[in-house]
Order: sequence, then C-alpha cells, then structure tokens
Amino acid sequence: MKKLSIFAVAITAMAFTACGGNKSAQTVEETKSFDQEQVEEKIKMEIDSLAANLGKLKQLPFVTKGEGGLQLTEEEKQVKPDYLFNPSVAENATTLAEMYRMASALTVDKNIAAMYDMPTDEYEKAITKLMADINDPSFKEVKDSTDFFAATEGLYEAMKANGRINYFWQLASASLVEEMYVMSQNSEKFLSVFDDESAANVTYRTTLLIDAIGRLVEYDPEIEPVATALKPLGELNAMTVDQLKTQLDEMKEEVASARAALVK
Repeated sequence: MKKLSIFAVAITAMAFTACGGNKSAQTVEETKSFDQEQVEEKIKMEIDSLAANLGKLKQLPFVTKGEGGLQLTEEEKQVKPDYLFNPSVAENATTLAEMYRMASALTVDKNIAAMYDMPTDEYEKAITKLMADINDPSFKEVKDSTDFFAATEGLYEAMKANGRINYFWQLASASLVEEMYVMSQNSEKFLSVFDDESAANVTYRTTLLIDAIGRLVEYDPEIEPVATALKPLGELNAMTVDQLKTQLDEMKEEVASARAALVK
C-alpha cells in the first residue's frame, strides 16, 4: 500500500542557527526530562520501524503542489478560510513540546493560507521564531524549506542522535491533527483530490502515530497529553474516500478537541 507523507513546514536557515533567547535556556532543561537511553531496545526498534514507515508516506493530496494536487478557482479563493490559527498564537507556546507542536500546526495553516492567496509573512515569522527558540540542530537535515518531511527519515535519525525522538512524534501528531481539522472544515472540497488508496492511508498514518506515542508514554510524561488527545481518533478506520468523508464529518468535534488540546 502506498502511504502518504505527513506535513510541510516552512523553516528558514535562520530557524536552524538563531539564538533561542530566554526560551532556549528553558528548553535545554526540558530536554533532560526525557532520557532516550532509558527506552528499552525492543521499544526503540519498534519505534524506529514505525518512523521508517512514516518516512515512506506521500504528501496529502489536498496539499500536493502541481499535478494531482488541489487547484482552487479564483472564485473559490475569494472565500477565505476562517478556521486557521492566527500566527500570533505562537506566543502561547511556552514548553518545548508546545513549541514543536505549534510550529508544526502553523506550517500546515501557512500552506493552506498560501493556497487561498492569503498573506503568509506572519506565519513565516512565527515559525522561524519558534524554530529558533527550539534550537534543534536536527533541523539541518531539512534541505527544502518548503517541505519539512521531504527529509523525514533523515530528520528522525538526526533527532534520535540528538536525544529528541519524543519531539519528532510531537511534530508529527500536531501536523496530523491540524490536517484532519482542515479537512473536516471543508471535506467536500479537500477530499475531492483523494482516491480510496490515499483515504485508507490517512487511517494508516493515524494508527502509526497512536502506536508510536503509546509506546513512548511510560518514558516521557510530556507525551501523555498527546496520547490522550489522539485516542478518540483511533476510531478512524476509513478505507475509501466516502468512508473518510463520513467519518471526518462524524468525528468533527473529536478532531477539534484534539486540536485544542495540542495547540492552545
């Protein structure tokens, strides 16, 4: 089965090298709360396998650029989405986990805003600031500033080398939830470029993330809220576009609740 890619994050070079200011000292301390070396070897191997599968996923059809992607008419672009996060919410992120999730969610919204020809400068500034505050050397693996997960496997390996695999799953989870939220707001349009295979892969991706996070819960207290937020989404079992549309409509409140829990 072909699988989808996760998400796109706009990160500039400044995000990789800039000083994190007051927050950077805080984040250094927070990384110490998760000791990657304490994770059992069996669990590490299982999580590595889940990440490898995640790295094979293709970009979601509704955000794919060019052929096969969603093309809005000029008339459709006039109806701007009112459900995206305002970039100013980035200031609400205070913990390292919140910064990772916020950067991920805002990048999804930035790409949707661009699709509607909305200004994206403020999104870029907010994401750049967040990534500077995070100050994760792993992001040097991201060569294409328009596609965060074009280097998923390399990014995961880098984050593992830097003791931050727990935050990799924070990133991926926030992206999944934000993309599902966006789709649920206009499923008729956003799912119009899906086929049954890509719809089934949304289920597969959700299962991968819930599985990986469930294995990390006993090692990282910060990831427990993510596990709790994603749990209701485990009911997703769509294998066709029609099923995905129906289930997204039925789970609209659960998706919105998961979003609110992950990005405040």
